[in-house]
Amino acid sequence: MKTRIITAVIALAIFIPLLIIGKVPLLILTIFLGIVAMAEILKMTHSFLISFEAIISFVGVLAIIVPNGYWTHLPLTMSAQTVMYTIAFLLLLRTVFSRNHFNYDDAGVLFLSMVYIGTGFHYFFQADTKGLAAVLFGMVIVWITDSGAYLFGRKFGKNKLAPNISPNKTWEGSIGGSLTAVVVVPTVYALNGWLAYSFWEMVCFALVLSIAGQIGDLIESALKRYFKVKDSGNILPGHGGILDRFDSTLVVMPLMSILGMLF
Repeated sequence: MKTRIITAVIALAIFIPLLIIGKVPLLILTIFLGIVAMAEILKMTHSFLISFEAIISFVGVLAIIVPNGYWTHLPLTMSAQTVMYTIAFLLLLRTVFSRNHFNYDDAGVLFLSMVYIGTGFHYFFQADTKGLAAVLFGMVIVWITDSGAYLFGRKFGKNKLAPNISPNKTWEGSIGGSLTAVVVVPTVYALNGWLAYSFWEMVCFALVLSIAGQIGDLIESALKRYFKVKDSGNILPGHGGILDRFDSTLVVMPLMSILGMLF
């Protein structure tokens, strides 16, 4: 517990100032998080971090994370779509010349992971460009939901939510976590007027995003269960890896964009 607390304090001391500063410093941090998260996937698949497919995966994550406007500064006529097609093509080409050491399934895992990680962090950075309140809204929902789910699950949990994926999660904890987010987050934001939405709009956003965050948690649990690992990594002592800490965020931030909260 002591290690977990120390890690959290140090991480927040670095993370919060960069979140407030935003712009290029935050983009650099976001890219770093995405690269580390992709490295965690590569380690799960037992891929060398300096292999051809690893380098392509890192480039793919970088390409998705950076804001769309950055492509206009390239000397060639490029877009995120053409870059991603090129990356997919190179991964498929690797299946041809790898002598069966890298197959279609391997390419699929890496490409899907690129899209999952890159898109999540892309909208994380975009949320901050909308304003600090927007990105904090999404992240506070994740934190409050996790805390509420833990407390309600520990107190009332009896019925397993997804026993084959995450045996410790219960329906009682899940519902309690979402209820906590619905009560706490909209009230705080409505009282302070940080976001230009009505109280009931905030309630609806909080409910949808809270459920989405828990789904993100289960997605990462399923990923770890498939690869038979306890944590995605060990870069954060006491907390695991980047995917362990940002699994819900990678789903919540793109959904905030779909809901029109980042425009």
